[in-house]
Amino acid sequence: MKDLSIYFTPIDVEGDFHPQSIGNQIETYTNNAFPELKSKGIAMFSVPEYRGDNQIEKRTSNSGFRESLYALNIGLDWGFQLYDLGDITPGKELKDTYFAISQTVEELVKNNIIPIVVGGSQDLTFAVYKGYEALEQMVNICAVDYKFDLGDPNEDMHSDGFLSHLLLQRPCYLFNLSTIGTQAPFISHAELELYEKLYFDQCRLGEFNADFKRAEPHLRNADILSIDMHAIRSAEWGHSSSFIQPNGFYADQICQISKYAGMSDKLTSIGVFNYNNDQDSMAYASTLSQIIWYFVDGVAQRKGDFPVGSKKEYTRFTVHLDDFKDEIIFFKSNKSHRWWMEVPYPAQKNSKYQRHFMVPCDEEDYHKAMKNELPDLWWKTFQKLS
Repeated sequence: MKDLSIYFTPIDVEGDFHPQSIGNQIETYTNNAFPELKSKGIAMFSVPEYRGDNQIEKRTSNSGFRESLYALNIGLDWGFQLYDLGDITPGKELKDTYFAISQTVEELVKNNIIPIVVGGSQDLTFAVYKGYEALEQMVNICAVDYKFDLGDPNEDMHSDGFLSHLLLQRPCYLFNLSTIGTQAPFISHAELELYEKLYFDQCRLGEFNADFKRAEPHLRNADILSIDMHAIRSAEWGHSSSFIQPNGFYADQICQISKYAGMSDKLTSIGVFNYNNDQDSMAYASTLSQIIWYFVDGVAQRKGDFPVGSKKEYTRFTVHLDDFKDEIIFFKSNKSHRWWMEVPYPAQKNSKYQRHFMVPCDEEDYHKAMKNELPDLWWKTFQKLS
């Protein structure tokens, strides 16, 4: 493995942690030594980079959440090593920080280590995505956000407008983008039209509140998860904030989302962004620490489903729709009882799209097909594959 220590600054977390705590078992980059990374682990690091949000002054460490995280107990069956690589020091230019993140993510994912990136402004999602370019595989991004963050490609990339720059990368390895928690007042008609034209997915905040399971297939379909802390309602912090968001997720809901993401066998990296260390609320740091805890606990509960498992471990259901030439084929995991749909694609694209022809869905999609309704996820995926 490449030497990643050149990008990091060691940290010092104070506290007398009990034997079963994370702080007593995590391997942390201190002044003594950089952790010796081994496969099948989870590596956390923070990036106090806010220039993408036009906030140059916030370049100090954003690691105030660590004391709260380290005090939490290790979960059951956490049979892998946890690492804390410290802070990536912002570079002379913003692009230098992007490069350090992308190189770190690339090396960790390549060695079967899941990176947890704590930002920094949300444009750092772009740097995480760049880490997948060397892997040369199509990836899906899921964003937990109240808006789309598409932006104008003719403007400089920033926290609220980085996705358009990502889409213009050549070659582009983005297959699908989904957003959970969107709120209509923050989305323009032009953005919504472009989003739908690209066959991207969204789960609106109201849909999530009506049934939290609506978000699970989007999380299970993602390779990269990007969480915007601004998607959480401001009242959760118990004090006034520089960012006021009256509507949004409750703290327990964002932890539930994080847990579902961790359980996905497909997901290989997560970033939590717009974490402002200047907030003086203990609830703020505690929420971030629990987001991380529930993600790690989800990883510990993975079932080895698609793309890991074999189809022999699934029950197959074939549905014939009137006036539709293709059969809709569903698979239900015998281990986790989760559902997928199989979407046909041209044979010459096998290697490129192999990880995307099985689309995560829920049982409701199967029941809709039984009522002669074509599932929306099936149609969108078919359009992208063809």
